[in-house]
Amino acid sequence: MNLPHYFTLLRIFISPLFPILYFGHNSFGISLSSLPYVLLSLLIICECSDLFDGFLARKRNQVTDLGKVLDPMADSITHITLFITFTQGIVNLPLLFVFVFLYRDFFISTLRTLCALRGIALAARFSGKVKAVMQASVAFLILILMIPYTLGFLSLDAFQQISLISVAIVALYTIVSMADYVVANRVHIKQALSH
Repeated sequence: MNLPHYFTLLRIFISPLFPILYFGHNSFGISLSSLPYVLLSLLIICECSDLFDGFLARKRNQVTDLGKVLDPMADSITHITLFITFTQGIVNLPLLFVFVFLYRDFFISTLRTLCALRGIALAARFSGKVKAVMQASVAFLILILMIPYTLGFLSLDAFQQISLISVAIVALYTIVSMADYVVANRVHIKQALSH
């Protein structure tokens, strides 16, 4: 364990707070109008820890196999937890979009694990990093839009429509990124599967 790993683990431990506070904010004395600011603060901490763990790992020459596994796992846990939370309550996203995120991550993780067992390392793709940035950006967008909604400046219908369209675009790109990953690594995947 090193300092970058602790930043990565921080995201994993913070992630359950999203649904806990989203659904039970009244129990914690958090008003609906204050909720977006609390959730935004948590998301900022998560995304900053994502930047810091990679930066520190490279700067301190502490890039490890554990870190290579934990970092994308922490990203997935954070984003999928948040989007599953958004399928309920005022955001009310279709669960189908979250399944796209979930299946993509499971599929890629399974391929990487299978290839690793055969001694083949599958490199991360730029499209995967773009996917993570898009997911984070849409999560920020939804939470920011929640502010004018809770203050009465944005209708529930408009809030939900913008959220839906934004997440649909990211879900579509998520499928593209999965296809890009498979095509780019098809030789290695075929080699691993043929053993």
